[in-house]
Amino acid sequence: QVQLVESGGGLVQAGGSLRLSCAASGRTLSEFTMGWFRQAPGKEREFVAVISRSGGSTTYADSVKGRFTISRDNAKDTVYLQMNSLKPEDTAVYYCASRSRSYYSGNRYGANEYSYWGQGTQVTVSS
Repeated sequence: QVQLVESGGGLVQAGGSLRLSCAASGRTLSEFTMGWFRQAPGKEREFVAVISRSGGSTTYADSVKGRFTISRDNAKDTVYLQMNSLKPEDTAVYYCASRSRSYYSGNRYGANEYSYWGQGTQVTVSS
């Protein structure tokens, strides 16, 4: 079992930046493909970004491509989401999640393929 704890959320003006962190414990993070998802009020949880075990492959949702960057430091068992040029529509609770399957196996965009989730961190972007 792996425990995931997100941090780094907060209130920021449109155009600003935030960096989210996701710290893992209980298992070695390098065992997992890692993803970030978000859920806005009244909406379903949606895929944001995913990174392979080594960090060599990444994929982004079209809505964040070019603005967000996912990265990982396996030595620190931590995954990051750098968010730049934030927009009000980025307002949501952001979750990190771990996936046992390799990056190119199955559907890496599907929330149901991720076994462990953090508690979430709120990101609010004001206009």
